[in-house]
Amino acid sequence: MARRNFKVLYVSGEGSPFIRVSSLADYMASFPQALEEEGFEARIMMPKYGIINDRKFRLHDVLRLSDIEVPLKDKTDLLHIKVTALPSSKIQTYFLYNEKYFKRHGLFSDISLGGDHKGSAERLIFFSVGVMETLVRLGWQPDIIHCHDWHAGLVALLAKTRYAKHDFFKKVKIVQTIHNVYRQGIFQSKVFQKHLDAEVFDALEKDGDMVNLLATGIKHADLVTTTSDRYARQIVDDPELSFGMDKALQACGERFHGILNGMDTRQWNPSADKLIKKRYSAEQPELKLEDKKILLEEAGLPFAEETPVVGVIASFDAYQGAELVRESIAKLLELDIQLIVFGSGDKEFDQALKETAEENEEKMAFRPEFTDAFYHQMIAGLDILLMTSRIEACGMMQMFAQNYGTVPVAYAGGGIVDTIEEVSGDKGTGFIFTDYTPEALTAKLREALALFADKERWSALMLECMSRDFSWSASAEQYAELYRKLLG
Repeated sequence: MARRNFKVLYVSGEGSPFIRVSSLADYMASFPQALEEEGFEARIMMPKYGIINDRKFRLHDVLRLSDIEVPLKDKTDLLHIKVTALPSSKIQTYFLYNEKYFKRHGLFSDISLGGDHKGSAERLIFFSVGVMETLVRLGWQPDIIHCHDWHAGLVALLAKTRYAKHDFFKKVKIVQTIHNVYRQGIFQSKVFQKHLDAEVFDALEKDGDMVNLLATGIKHADLVTTTSDRYARQIVDDPELSFGMDKALQACGERFHGILNGMDTRQWNPSADKLIKKRYSAEQPELKLEDKKILLEEAGLPFAEETPVVGVIASFDAYQGAELVRESIAKLLELDIQLIVFGSGDKEFDQALKETAEENEEKMAFRPEFTDAFYHQMIAGLDILLMTSRIEACGMMQMFAQNYGTVPVAYAGGGIVDTIEEVSGDKGTGFIFTDYTPEALTAKLREALALFADKERWSALMLECMSRDFSWSASAEQYAELYRKLLG
């Protein structure tokens, strides 16, 4: 008898290439495809933010999915659906839209504003109830709803309370994945009390008059995962690393698993990448130099073949390295490097980096506005990727970098060390610093620069990076096994 093709809905607040804030977006771009290859039928739902370009991504309206009623406690609003396929796949991606909630360009939160947007809790409630109502209208009955980060924590609760008695959802199982444990979706409870029935509101995880949506998702999920086994152990054992989520995770017991991220080796492949100007491979690594020239030109920096180009890519907040970058800039600019910082933080951070780049226009460039094309060109054109995140459950950027022969220098936060082998002698693929200080960062970067000066050894290091297998294959098998066990 053929194995049943189980159906899985992925719910996320972001997804590449449509909108990217963190590595969750990169995960959503590839993980559902990997699970389809394991025999699961995958679909995705996420908000249709105003910043998402309909024409660019070929989003189109679906007549039978218009004017979906979203019943809240105090009112009923209408939802409209736009749909497209996830690039390089046939996976249907549904965008939930209501002009009042999502026309503005921001997401649920904004680093530049220092936190959550006003009204984000109400938007989140509308989106979560909208996911459930859209599924009913769509008539596509998932076996699993896989919720990602705090944006989808309320979906887990709705499935176990208000919608549990609905025939459509009686057998559905819930998986909650933690990508960023320090982003927990904490809001005042009065908004939830206003818009949600007592059954749902009473089941929310609260601390005083504050609701915690990540904790809510963890409590009500049938299965909880995070993106590396090492990180899973850390956040169960250490209240500081778990940002207070350790007790909730300990209560999960056997329900909690850590599975290492993989990556889409078709999308992130220097020999086939349509977003970089010059394609290359392990057989022609010297062509990477052309991407370095192009990157410097796009960044407005002069080209010097012997000068290593170091890049930092992040959405800079307290946990993604804003302070470490700011405190390290002066030391970095003393080195014989060219530095490109790609990504933005709060207004003060952006202004400080802008001024520093203007004062060092031959050595540093600052690009705050994110584009997929420049992101790929950075990964291809850099010599060294500097990763400054204090906490990284696993991340994927260091995998992309190694696949392109770009050597990572990273802080050993979370599961990052599961995907970078520390350079020692003739072995290794990158450099890891264990003290979260400008001095430790600079010292480790100096080690990498000393190796860069040895062209033969650096070429061997690049090839070693490019030889590593970061495909989803092994991780997808582990998820498939967990899914099937969950479904009996």
